[in-house]
Amino acid sequence: MNIYLGEYQALLLISGLCGLIAFLTTYLTMPKLINKLHNADIVGKDIHKVKKPIVAEMGGIGILFGFIIGIFLGILIYPSLQFELMVALIVILLVGIVGMVDDLVMLSSKEKLILLWLAGLPVIWIAPQDVGIIYMLSMPVAISIAANLTNMLAGLNGIESGLGIIAMLSLTASCIIFNELNVAIITMAMLGALLAFLIFNRHPSRVFPGDVGTLIIGACIVLVAFIGRMKTIAFIVLIPNIIDSILKFYSAGVIERQNHAPTEVGDDGKLVRPEEGFNSLIRFVLRRPMSEKNVVLVVWLFGALFGIIGVILAYILKNVIV
Repeated sequence: MNIYLGEYQALLLISGLCGLIAFLTTYLTMPKLINKLHNADIVGKDIHKVKKPIVAEMGGIGILFGFIIGIFLGILIYPSLQFELMVALIVILLVGIVGMVDDLVMLSSKEKLILLWLAGLPVIWIAPQDVGIIYMLSMPVAISIAANLTNMLAGLNGIESGLGIIAMLSLTASCIIFNELNVAIITMAMLGALLAFLIFNRHPSRVFPGDVGTLIIGACIVLVAFIGRMKTIAFIVLIPNIIDSILKFYSAGVIERQNHAPTEVGDDGKLVRPEEGFNSLIRFVLRRPMSEKNVVLVVWLFGALFGIIGVILAYILKNVIV
């Protein structure tokens, strides 16, 4: 995307403003949302604490709301980008709805994959004109897979939102490097919403994102990959999630969440890897007992490593379609 300096600065300012508004929207929404979720008994136990406190579920609704407002602002200020931004908005909204349904009725893995594929179909509208039907149909498949990847590496306070923030920071930097600032509006809107959510989701968490929060992170990464032509960068930032899924599938195949053996908590509050059950990135870190905060920090650092690699690669591939 070739843009003049003045337009570049304007888009950069608009992206930052969209991120700020998304942050404020989510931040101001979360306290009331948490109370509403408790009143509606949409809660769950924080099983990784000794006292198993009750925590609000489906807090990802606040992320979704902040993102929507941020994107609407981008459309309002920069109407020439409304088509790409509306496609992103529709896909994230549909994926979020699938997440809400899954949180409420617990879909099977097959049902969720199919519904996510259907939710990702609008991404076909932004497909290049010279691609075939197989490529176009693979785009919603990528949405479905990535959404599930970010949904699988979850369960500890702040781990999902933190990894999402790292991914959005890396993709935002890559957008700036590639002069794809139209896409930066999308990444900044999601980044702002996730930053605000992390304030309430960090240890000790007051709210969990639920599938509505985790699924939209992966969907957003793939949207940025296709709209900004940064598929390689997106793949790199998803490597921690990919490694986690490979460990799980290799050790246990496809298993439903209700059949998962949870990570155990010792009397001292440290997490302990179960002797039996599936493998995962979190359990790989837990080769010895460790506090939940430290486990999350290690996984964040692992994600940050690949985020930095993605930005370095963006510099190397500058002005090249990836």
